[in-house]
This record gives sequence, structure tokens and C-alpha cells, in this order.
Amino acid sequence: MSKTVHPGASRLSKIPPYLFAEIDRKVQEKKRAGVDVISLGIGDPDLPTPQRIVHVLQEAAADPANHRYASYFGLAELRQAIADWYGNRSGVTLDPTTEILPTLGSKDGIAHVPLALVDPGDIVLAPDPGYTVYVTGALMAGAEPHIMPLTAGNHWLPDLDAIPDRVAQRARLMWLNYPNNPTAAVADRDFLERAVAFCRRHDIILCHDAPYSEIAFDGYRPLTLFEIPGAKEIGLEFHSLSKTFNMTGWRIGWVCGRADLVGLIGQLKTNIDSGIFQAVQWAAIEALSGGDQETRAACDVYARRHRLVADTLNDLGWSIKPPRATFYVWAPVPDGYDSIGFASRVLDEVGVNITPGVGFGAHGEGYFRLSVTAPDARLEEAMARMRKLKL
Repeated sequence: MSKTVHPGASRLSKIPPYLFAEIDRKVQEKKRAGVDVISLGIGDPDLPTPQRIVHVLQEAAADPANHRYASYFGLAELRQAIADWYGNRSGVTLDPTTEILPTLGSKDGIAHVPLALVDPGDIVLAPDPGYTVYVTGALMAGAEPHIMPLTAGNHWLPDLDAIPDRVAQRARLMWLNYPNNPTAAVADRDFLERAVAFCRRHDIILCHDAPYSEIAFDGYRPLTLFEIPGAKEIGLEFHSLSKTFNMTGWRIGWVCGRADLVGLIGQLKTNIDSGIFQAVQWAAIEALSGGDQETRAACDVYARRHRLVADTLNDLGWSIKPPRATFYVWAPVPDGYDSIGFASRVLDEVGVNITPGVGFGAHGEGYFRLSVTAPDARLEEAMARMRKLKL
């Protein structure tokens, strides 16, 4: 009697296709058909990595000492640079030996955290709309995601009081992400203090995903999690150089926080990858040690682009304000559309790619996300095309 052969692991049946992979597939179809698509769908900075960082990479890549296996736990010099950056930026003290673990971009850490810290049947609290990996990472670990709806009425913050006690008792992780993707919302000190208190009360690990912390405007400085008293006792924070220094393709970030939790993630990762190319690590040290002038200049560019998008959409009948942080615009779709229908209409009618809000979860329905990470001329052309929409 032959055994039935399944094409893949059953856990994958619970995971939908990755949103941006599907969007890219449709955009590529349009391009093959001859359409000049302007993509505003993915948060991938169009500005180049600063030359000082590129130069360090070039020199380090030519050094044979960097061609061998890297440390599983990252260069000591990189961990020190991260600790110094935190201290200078936020007055936060981190032990570079035990409280910091470099990762292959923050997505690497985010996806693997449930495998290291969650048992099958545990609950992971995830925002919706939100970065899809919060949910898919939980599913791959056999955990049960519990959705925390984000709504305009609550300023795109989860209502912690609405989490049932029976859920909180089983919850192992809570994901927060501020400044937020996709909504561009920010969280104030009061909310973060309440979130820390909630997680301490219920013995929940608070995971704060903060890759947009440096993309902020008009003097606004987002808080890092460990500026909140008591946060390190129950918390982890995830950072990436992708947005801060235009290094999305370089794949380098880190997780930091409570030492035993960081150690468990490191234990998992030693069985999954063999470290980060050392030349990239030396470049990351240069990035973190060289100040934030390039980041501030990039934020000035994003702020100008945000004003262009807001002016365009408001002339078309929307009522939006440029955000305080991130390079995203989150806006409602017009009456009579769902989010996929509106995004498809925009792509088909004017060749502009935007992201349907439902792709970030059911509570994103009725909205779309637009990224201002397109060169100025292309963004201006996209806005000119948007003005031709027949809504």
C-alpha cells in the first residue's frame, strides 16, 4: 500500500502567498505587456546607500579575512557600534555581549522569534493591519495568532483593554510596530507605557518592530522601546539599517533586549544560518558610527514628497495630512470600491501600482498604502496620472 505523497508541509497551507511577491508578479505582467508602470507599492528607498558606507564595503570585500565564515553572533565591533548608537540616540544602555544579536535584516529576526520563544498552541498577539510576517511567523511555529485590530477611531493603536483575559493568559508574544507600517501612525509615551504594563502583568514578551524609527519629520523623534521604564524586563526590539541608510538589499539588522531571550534567538539561528558576510558588517559599523546627516537629508526628501502626494489626493477629494514618520501614505479608498478593486483600477487605468490595504490583514480593508520611495520625477508623473483617474 503506497503512502500518499503531499507536495509540501501542511503548515504552509495556512500561509497565504506573500503579499509583495503577488504584487510584483502582477506588475511584471503589466510591464511585459508594454505598460510603463510606476510602482509606489513597496517601501524600498530609491535613494542610494551613502558612499562612505559603500566604500567601506568595497574595501572590506577585497580583504580575504572577510571571505571566511563569520561569527554566528556578529562581530564584537558591530555589537558595540549598535550599543553605542542606542546610547547616543536614546540614552539606553545595552550589553553588546548578551543583549544584542545582529540578524540578516529585521525580517530574519521577526520570522524566527516565534520558533525560538513560542510553543505550539501558544497565542501571539498581532496587529491588523500589520506586517504580514507577524502572523505567518506565528503560524510556522504552530502558534495561534490573535488579531489586535487597528482602527482610525483609536489612532491606529491596538485597544489593549479589548484583549480578553483568557487570551492574555495564553499569550506568549505581542507585536507592536511604531512608527507603523502600513498606517504611518506613531505611538506616544503613554501608550507604550500601558503596553509595557500590560505585558508585564500577563507575562507576555513585548516585541517592538522599529525599522522606521529614524524616518521622521518636523523634529519628531519616535521613542525606542527601552526608553520606557521596565521594558527591557519583558521586551525585545528589532531594528534594520534598510530604511535608515537605504540598505534594503544589504540584509543587516538586529534584535536587542532581554539577554536570555536574545540568547534563545541566537541558539536557534546557529542552526539556521552561518552569520552575516563580514564585509557587510564592517559597512554597518561605518553606517552606525558616521552620524545621521544622510538620514536627515533623506527625510527632507520624503517630507517634500509627502506634501506632493497629500496635495494631489486632497485636490481629488481626499482629506489627508502628511504623516509624522515613515515613507507611507495610508488613505481610504473611494466609495464603491474595496481595496483590491481600487488598486487594480489604478494599475489598469493609469499604470500606478499601490498596495491594497486588505493585504495587511482584514482590518486594512477599505484603505490603500502608497510609498513615496520613487524618484521625484516618477512620483510627480504618478501624481499627474492619478489626477486623470475617473472616480
